[in-house]
Parts: sequence; structure tokens; C-alpha cells
Amino acid sequence: MTSRENRLTRILLVEDNLFDIELTLDAFREAQLGSSIYVVRSGHEALNYLFGRGQYDDRNIYPIPQLILLDLKLPGIDGHQVLQQIKTTPELKRLPVIILTSSQEEKDLIKSYDSGANSYLVKPISATSFLELVHQINRYWLTLNASPPLSNFGEK
Repeated sequence: MTSRENRLTRILLVEDNLFDIELTLDAFREAQLGSSIYVVRSGHEALNYLFGRGQYDDRNIYPIPQLILLDLKLPGIDGHQVLQQIKTTPELKRLPVIILTSSQEEKDLIKSYDSGANSYLVKPISATSFLELVHQINRYWLTLNASPPLSNFGEK
């Protein structure tokens, strides 16, 4: 096992559905990945986290993630708007953003890639398939992929 496979990874999960949050967290636990997962339940909360606003202003407690798993169908500010803000902010635009959604609509797929999504994954229905998806995310995004350097955005 290389040091890349052993590294601690910070993931921001942006998901409003409690069942999907639990399923995702369970899959990451079961996969025994060295990841810290921070969960926010709305687009507004995601932007506050990423920009270090309000309760998320302490980067020691709420560090910039190395990977974002972003649902599209969120209350208020939707995932497309969150993605657009991430990809148009110089200090955040290199963050890998994986759209993790139940939407199979072509318009959502096109809009996501046009806005700079790094990947578009449709949530599987079964827990077993979801666990396999998490393993695939780990293999590619957290092990094989060479991530860009992160800026010190929002650090004090």
C-alpha cells in the first residue's frame, strides 16, 4: 500500500436527503477509507462551508475539502448554483466536484459538465451497488487521481 492509499482525505458531502446521507456515510465506513466526511444539507450551507462563513469560519474545524460530492436537487440554492460558484472562484475552482445525484436527466448532465463538474454519477438504488460506487470513487479520485494543489483560501 502506498502513502497515497493511506492518506487522510477530506470530503464535503452536500446532500439534503437523510437516507442518502446515512447510506453514503455507511458505505464510506464499510469501505474503511481514511476519509473525514463533512456533511452539509443545503446549497446555502455548502457555500457557507466553502467560503468559511458563519459557523464554518474556523478552518481547523472545517477545513477546505479535497473532494466534493454534490447532489443537484437541494432546497434553496441548488447543486448547479453551488457548482457554478465553486468553479468561478479562483481559490476553489480546482476542487474536484463529483455530482452524485439521482437525476438521469440529460439537461442536468449537460449543465453539470458545462459548469465544470469533474464527474457525474447517478446514485445506485441498492446499498451493495452504492458501496461499490464508493469503492470506485476511492480507487479513482482518492488513490489514482493526482489532485491539484489547494490554495489557502479562507485560512486564517
